[in-house]
Amino acid sequence: MNAATCEVEPPRTWRSVVVVTTVAIGVLVATMLWSATRSSSAGLVGVDVALAVAALALVPVAIRRPRIGGVLAGVLVALSPVATPVASFAVLFIARNRPFRQAAAVAVVGVAGEAVQAFWRPVPSLPYGWRLVLMTVAYAALLGWGTWAQARSALLAALRDRARRAEQEQERRVDEARAAERNRIAREMHDVLAHRLSLLAAAAGAMEYRPDAPPERLSAAAGVIRASAHHALDELREVITLLRSADAESPTDAPPGQTLADLPRLVDEARAAGQQIEVDDPLGPPVEIPPTVGRTAYRIAQEALTNARKHAAGQPVRLVLGGAPGSGLSIAVSNPTTPDSGATGNAGTGLIGLAERAALTGGRVAHHVDAAGRFHLTAWLPWPT
Repeated sequence: MNAATCEVEPPRTWRSVVVVTTVAIGVLVATMLWSATRSSSAGLVGVDVALAVAALALVPVAIRRPRIGGVLAGVLVALSPVATPVASFAVLFIARNRPFRQAAAVAVVGVAGEAVQAFWRPVPSLPYGWRLVLMTVAYAALLGWGTWAQARSALLAALRDRARRAEQEQERRVDEARAAERNRIAREMHDVLAHRLSLLAAAAGAMEYRPDAPPERLSAAAGVIRASAHHALDELREVITLLRSADAESPTDAPPGQTLADLPRLVDEARAAGQQIEVDDPLGPPVEIPPTVGRTAYRIAQEALTNARKHAAGQPVRLVLGGAPGSGLSIAVSNPTTPDSGATGNAGTGLIGLAERAALTGGRVAHHVDAAGRFHLTAWLPWPT
C-alpha cells in the first residue's frame, strides 16, 4: 500500500474519528441552521442549507488537511453563520496538532469571515463592534486552548520518553555490571586454574624425568598432584558458584577468600612441586590489610609464580614484599629467563589481567626483562593508614 492509497483510505480508527466528529459538529450546524432560518428571509434559507451541507463536507478535509479545511470554513463563515461550528473546530484542531503560526492564520481567516458576515447579516440586538469583539475573543480562546493542549501533550510525551530512556539506561548499567562481574570471575578462574594446573604439570614433570628418584620423593610428588587436583576442584567449584550467583538478580560480591595471609601456603605448595622460591618478607607476621588489597596482592604473587613455572621452569624465583600503611604495599617478583622461555616485554593475558585488577584498587603493575635476561614484575597497591 503506497502513500497515495493511505491518504485516500485512512485507517479504520481514523475513519471512526472522522465520522464521530462529523456527527457531533453536524448537530451544532443543524442548531445554527434552525436558528438562522428563523431570523433569515426566505431567499437565504436555501443558501444556508446549501452552505450547511458544504460546511459538513469540510469536516473530513479539516481533519486531514487542517489549513485548507480551516481557510475554506472561514470563507464560508463570511456567507452564513451555519459554517461557524466547522470554522471553530478547524481552529481548535489545528492549534492542537500543528504549529502555532498555522493555527493563528486560520483563526485570523475565521475572524475576518465573522466580520464580513456581521456586516451584511447583522443581529439587531448586538452591535457590530461588540459582535466582532466577542467572536475575536472566542477564536482566541479556541487558539489558546488548542495550543495549551498541544504543549501539555508534548510535555507528557517528553516525560514518557525520559522515563523510557532512564529505564534503558538502568538496564544498560545492570548489563554492564553483570559483564564486569563475569570478567572478574573469568580472571579468578584463570588465576586459580593456571596456578593449580602449573603445580600439577611441575610435579608430573618431576616424576616423568626422574623415575629413579627415591620412593619418598615420588610419593611426595604424587601427594602434590593429589592435593593440587583436590584444591583445583574446590576452587573451581567456588568460582562456578560465583558465576551462578552472577546470573541471579542479586549477584554476590564475595570473591574467593585467599588474601595476603594465605601467601605462605601458596609458597609452600609451589616449593612442594619443586619450585625454588626465595621470599623476602619484611612485613613479618600477617598484618591488617584491606581485604581487596590483600586479595589483589595474593593474585599478583600467584600469577607471578605461575608464570615462572610456565616460562622459566627450574629457575629460582625471588619474591619480595614491602611497604607500610600510608605508603602502600609493594610486591616484586624476579627470575632468570631461559632461552626457550619466550619472555619478552609484551604482556600476556595473565599480566594484562593483573594490571586491570591492580588498577581497580588504585594500584599499578609493571614488568620488564633487564639486560642480564632476568624477568622482573613489580606491583604497588594502596595501603590506607
